[in-house]
Amino acid sequence: MTTNIIRRRVAALSRIPMSKGLVLGLASAALLVSACSADRLTVPNPNSPTVSGASADPNALQLQATGLLRQLRGGRGAYITATARFGREGYIYTPNEGRNTSHYLTGLPGQNKLDPAGFAVGVWAGNYGNLRDIFNFKAVVASSATLSAAQKSAATGFARTIEALELLYVISTRDTLGAVVQINDNASDLAPFVSRDSVYRYIVNSLNAADAELAAGGTAFPFALHAGFAGFNTPTTFRLFNRAITARAAAYWATSGGGATAWTQAQTAIAASFLNRTPANAAAMNVGAYHIYSLATGDAANGIDRIGNSDFLTHPSYATDVTPGDLRASKWAVLAVPRNAPQGLGIATNLAMNVYATQSTNVPIIRNEELVLLDAEIRLATGDKAGALANINVVRAVSGGLGASSLTVASSDAAFVDAILREKRFSLLAEGHRWVDMRRYGRLNQLPLDITTGNNAHFIARVMPVPQAECLVRARSTNPALAGPGC
Repeated sequence: MTTNIIRRRVAALSRIPMSKGLVLGLASAALLVSACSADRLTVPNPNSPTVSGASADPNALQLQATGLLRQLRGGRGAYITATARFGREGYIYTPNEGRNTSHYLTGLPGQNKLDPAGFAVGVWAGNYGNLRDIFNFKAVVASSATLSAAQKSAATGFARTIEALELLYVISTRDTLGAVVQINDNASDLAPFVSRDSVYRYIVNSLNAADAELAAGGTAFPFALHAGFAGFNTPTTFRLFNRAITARAAAYWATSGGGATAWTQAQTAIAASFLNRTPANAAAMNVGAYHIYSLATGDAANGIDRIGNSDFLTHPSYATDVTPGDLRASKWAVLAVPRNAPQGLGIATNLAMNVYATQSTNVPIIRNEELVLLDAEIRLATGDKAGALANINVVRAVSGGLGASSLTVASSDAAFVDAILREKRFSLLAEGHRWVDMRRYGRLNQLPLDITTGNNAHFIARVMPVPQAECLVRARSTNPALAGPGC
């Protein structure tokens, strides 16, 4: 990985609060060093850590597992706000920071004016920093002399699932640019980019391998998962989460070149997930795994909530396009005074984003409502229009309070895709799906363009750029195979 990524990883790890015992342990270590100042001091290389100490200490393994989940959480808000802007779900109108608009939206029609050194290059350094830590975590587990075979299998299955999820965020934002999937022992050794198809294959294969490891993982992890994984906190129940993520990844792959093979994998995975096709109420729709937040000292607040981020606004088309009476209109709130885009770079909106009401509101990683609509996609692709229609109608009824769709099994496939994407638009607002869904179904041209003429004309981005720091490191390599695409 690049030096830039390593620095970001170290910075991210420094924000993980230490337990009292760890602080005391470090203090004791400092005293020992000062007492033995005449001895040779060996400074470890943080990019090639030894694993013997950590593998023998269950508290260290807990800290590492917690750190992986904290870093996964750390990138969730940026992923949601970036994809929301690209997908015209919402904008961030900071009064004195026009780049929150210009760096995502403006450029001559048909041209991608995204700046690789600008704001719209997230979902990279943090993800790869966590992938490095996952690599180290797996090494610790493999070398442990205290973990049982079942515990090693469970821990590795957990880590491999988080690894696949991080890579899924990367490839869903870079798409045709591909991504890096290989983590080398030496973090300074660059690994090549591979194609989009190769990335999706790697993700799905990793998730399937993780599922097998979890199946052999016994009754408990050798560490505890936080409350956001309630119901998915043992190797057996975590497999349900793993299969849900696999269904999402395989569906993304299927609509990005994977075809029937990928749809079959998605169908198999979702059948083994926590999908509930007949949810009776909103609570059943919301069953899933979440990132949790709080205002407690040392924890993190939800940074995309209405209170903490009042500049995160809903695109005005949501109010005009929603069906009257749709209960999902509660996901935005009407402002008395419309907000204008900074520097005239967008249009006014009077809709606040109300998906996350408070700074302690949890953010879903994946939940049943997404699975019901993913299952509708899978059923349509595998010839079960009646099943797809049933899923569409249950979402309309339970989440929207609406009547049945006008679709019939005689409706065209295109009409079914339109209907599924419409339900996903309103059900999954600000969960990171709209832009990705519209791209993988070839409908980016249906997203609204607020300004169509002049130097500030908007465009629809297809991919996020590879960050300039990554490009510059690769440009210094003499191996052309290591060049960064789009750099």
